[in-house]
Amino acid sequence: MRLVSIDILRTVAIVVMVFTHFGENLANYTPPFSGFGAPLFVFLSGASFHLWREGRLARGATEAEVTKASVRRGLFVFCAGFAFNLVVWLPEDVFNWDVLTFIGSALLVLEFARRMPAPIRLLVAVMAALVAPILRGVADYPSYWVEGNFECDLTLSQALVGYLATGYFPIFPWIALSLVGYETAARMFPRATTRAEPEAAPWSPGWIAVALVSASIGLLVARPVLPAPIARGMLGGWTMFPPTMEYVLGTLGMAMGLLAILNRAVDRAAHPPVPPGMLRLAKAFSRHSLSIYVLHHLVHLWPMWIAAVVQGDEPTAYWRDAMPAWMSLTLAAAFLALCAAVLARLGSRQAWGLERCMRWLCD
Repeated sequence: MRLVSIDILRTVAIVVMVFTHFGENLANYTPPFSGFGAPLFVFLSGASFHLWREGRLARGATEAEVTKASVRRGLFVFCAGFAFNLVVWLPEDVFNWDVLTFIGSALLVLEFARRMPAPIRLLVAVMAALVAPILRGVADYPSYWVEGNFECDLTLSQALVGYLATGYFPIFPWIALSLVGYETAARMFPRATTRAEPEAAPWSPGWIAVALVSASIGLLVARPVLPAPIARGMLGGWTMFPPTMEYVLGTLGMAMGLLAILNRAVDRAAHPPVPPGMLRLAKAFSRHSLSIYVLHHLVHLWPMWIAAVVQGDEPTAYWRDAMPAWMSLTLAAAFLALCAAVLARLGSRQAWGLERCMRWLCD
């Protein structure tokens, strides 16, 4: 079962990432909303996994069939992430651990974690967030980052360290967002075939979201007066690379709060306060989010690589210096408009692109 709230939030995540990547990679400009698209996307990977699983079971699939399809999907996305790194980021960055390799890993972890009791899943999420800064300290996180970019030698040890702790999207702490996303959906949508109201209790997702955002703000305010081992070792201010405790708590709370608000305002409304055309567009973008994510990198990076090679320079010669910020953001808007036009022609009932391949191979 598809939920409009999930479709809207996944569309927001894709739009944020498109504007962020066009702005940063082409013009070295970081939009003010940058840094929220990826955590929202990761959080929704957990929520969507729960809804997908419940939907398959509701249609008569057995637990064994769901497990096999889930594992195949995780491996498909993980391998697609490696192919994406190789083709888009060039061979030297094949082990940069982008968001696709993480989400593939997260789907495999979620398949295992769904069999655990809910308190254990939450404990694992908390421990993943707490152990992340410790692992970064042990691995010497800054040594893997050069001028804001992750770099590692093509050795097994460094690749493994990048995968676990120092890459763009390492398992720790990002898996915490997927696990909490799954748990949030399990609480809000206990069965995909029902629309039972979530409990209006102090521990409901809305109140937890407020608590997480408040904790993030509290840590940001208190950090200057905290002891150095905590302020520097466990915290670090609001940064995405590395994903600090404040950042993880804050973005997780915002994602959970938005899902709770949209679920009440849109999913449960007899007449959603959103134009039908926008709902269809959000559904189409959400259904094809994986393809759009890959395509928008090809569209804005390949021309930059090719232009540099034609001029006899290194492929990355124009990296973050290809055009003014206003032009890069205009191109991002044009790309999204073109996607909307193409998806409107294709229709929203059937998936195309990578999503179609994944369903054909995995389901």
